[in-house]
Amino acid sequence: MRIRLDIAYDGSHFRGWARQPGLRTVQGELESALARIVGGDPRLVVAGRTDAGVHAAGQVAHLDLDEEQAARLPRRRRDNDELDAIGALAGRLRGVLGAYADATVSRTSLAPDGFDARFSAVWRRYSYRLADAAAGYDPLERQRTTYVRSILDLEAMDAAASRLIGLHDFAAYCKAREEATTIRTLLEYDWHRDGAGVLVANVRADAFCHSMVRALVGACVAVGEGRIGIDDVVAIREARMRIPETKVLAARGLVLAEVGYPADDLLAARAEQTRKRRDAEYPAS
Repeated sequence: MRIRLDIAYDGSHFRGWARQPGLRTVQGELESALARIVGGDPRLVVAGRTDAGVHAAGQVAHLDLDEEQAARLPRRRRDNDELDAIGALAGRLRGVLGAYADATVSRTSLAPDGFDARFSAVWRRYSYRLADAAAGYDPLERQRTTYVRSILDLEAMDAAASRLIGLHDFAAYCKAREEATTIRTLLEYDWHRDGAGVLVANVRADAFCHSMVRALVGACVAVGEGRIGIDDVVAIREARMRIPETKVLAARGLVLAEVGYPADDLLAARAEQTRKRRDAEYPAS
């Protein structure tokens, strides 16, 4: 039995998603809660691993249960008196995690045939909140908003972001990992100010390499401050090398907002396609 879990968390006090010995992580917290309910050694497969301090509003994971674990699922009755053991799991998890927990499971459901939380995904969407001197510092938002002291040029930042969209090698905007590809399709990247004047980035791609969103944000901040020009963000990408004028911004402003999947009948094919490693030949997406 494969179950889909829809998850949200405040990453401020986690050392990222991935389970690590001796450290508090989102995966470790949720798997410990699951073990109390279904027993055994449950393992989650996630749509996108987040770094320490990064938040999530729309994270997705899947969980495989054997027959013994499935039999231990909590039971509740629907209006039509049918038992809904899988749907009840989310409520039980919230109970184990406790009131005002910094991680929660909003929904659990039976995964469609072929569903893989990681490999079936066709895109991930992140948002990044950035308060400049024009917006001002709000201490109540400090856990999810990065603050810069300058006044940023929103129009220039948005123009620079649009230049980066497309299928490219984003090595200049990724933290290097051995044997990991840095070729990605950036589907959307734009900036706006919300009702409070906070700058918000919307970034969507088929996948992201390590620190990519925060590096892309850092480049646009450099544009907004006038330290580099709008077209320089492309020159940096094409040179595949970072420059001192840009930096990776803090994790606190970053939220995994949403993960997109194809229609159910395309899930298995998408997972198979994604498992094939992309290379420098820019294969068809």
